[in-house]
Amino acid sequence: MKISSERKKELQEQYRQMKPDMGILAVINKDHKRCWLEAAPNLKGKQNSVAFQLKNGSHVNRRLQKDWNELGEQAFQIVVLEQLEYDQDESKTDYREDLEVLKMMWIDKLKEQGFQLY
Repeated sequence: MKISSERKKELQEQYRQMKPDMGILAVINKDHKRCWLEAAPNLKGKQNSVAFQLKNGSHVNRRLQKDWNELGEQAFQIVVLEQLEYDQDESKTDYREDLEVLKMMWIDKLKEQGFQLY
């Protein structure tokens, strides 16, 4: 199946216009009420990356990796805690600061609920 050059350009433009979901991702140790948080500009990509790293023993947080190795995947849950919406006017392109503020808010919420952080 061959795609016309016009259709190819249209698809490429659609791809450039796509905006990935962004927000706060958590890896939760269900057995020990401990979690690791990440502010992610691309939640799906980060979720896949974190799962891959943990399953292959290469996660940057050594304590989390150690617990994962000892307790097994079934003791953990990888979840999106909150998604950050894009501004309506589309003039804003850098959401890193917003994501970090949202992460700090989640750290406070989780500590209030008795969670410890990795």
